[in-house]
Amino acid sequence: MSLEDKLHGWTGPSSATEQEKQERTERMIREAIDSHIPFDGCSLKVFAKGSYANNTNVRSDSDVDIAVECTDVLYWDESEKGVHAPGDSYKGVWTPAKLRSELTSALTAKFPGQVDTSGSTAIQINSNSARVDADVVPCFSFRYYMKHDSRDGTKIFKKDGNDLVNYPAQQKENGTAKNNATNYAYKKGARLLKRIENIMAADRAFRELPSFFIECLAYNCPNSVFSHSTWTERLRAMLFYIWDNLQGDEPRENRWLEVNECFFLFHSGQEWTRKDGRDFAKAAWNYLGFE
Repeated sequence: MSLEDKLHGWTGPSSATEQEKQERTERMIREAIDSHIPFDGCSLKVFAKGSYANNTNVRSDSDVDIAVECTDVLYWDESEKGVHAPGDSYKGVWTPAKLRSELTSALTAKFPGQVDTSGSTAIQINSNSARVDADVVPCFSFRYYMKHDSRDGTKIFKKDGNDLVNYPAQQKENGTAKNNATNYAYKKGARLLKRIENIMAADRAFRELPSFFIECLAYNCPNSVFSHSTWTERLRAMLFYIWDNLQGDEPRENRWLEVNECFFLFHSGQEWTRKDGRDFAKAAWNYLGFE
């Protein structure tokens, strides 16, 4: 098999069998929540997020991420003090602890013996022959107010007392827009980089990196990188662009963004660095024998 044929094969999504398992897993999670009586009267929004929802997952990363958003409560923040006038505080029963507790009960009833609550953020459902692994994340509606605009996301309260904000809708919208603008090459390119990262990690040729980070590396490549006629040329262009543009320290301007375009990709709170991206690109280049 030629390198081009191999790379083309690596751009593919999960297999049809894996997709069936993913869809079954998501459906069963929805059924568990719908049948949980304590949730009656609670407004919940259940949706897939992450690489599964954005169609950038690959065969070796076929788990699903499901958000369970309580929309009865709206948490908020502002870009600067006074941008938003606060309203009455929420006095209902749906605290972060109660939402997590009831969600755990609902999932345990549906998946007895398969629920792992040891993580600080997600409730994990272990896979079996008919399902894939799933991370179910309890969260609340969130809105960030700016001077002339606002953006909606979700707020997650972790068990260790910390919290974080996600913008899954923006990630999906931006990824789709870039995919359309690159003649559907961007998502294939993101999957290609993820497959290479997985293969190098399995071969102990390079350390494992988060799937979302790899997706963001592909997203920050300009659309022109995806316009080459072969996947060999596209991959060479992606890897060189990533390596070349992540040299040195973080600049003050033209900083790389996450796919949601709401956060900078590199900052002190991230679990990855510019060096991780640079090293990955160099390792992949050498692993594939590019010159």
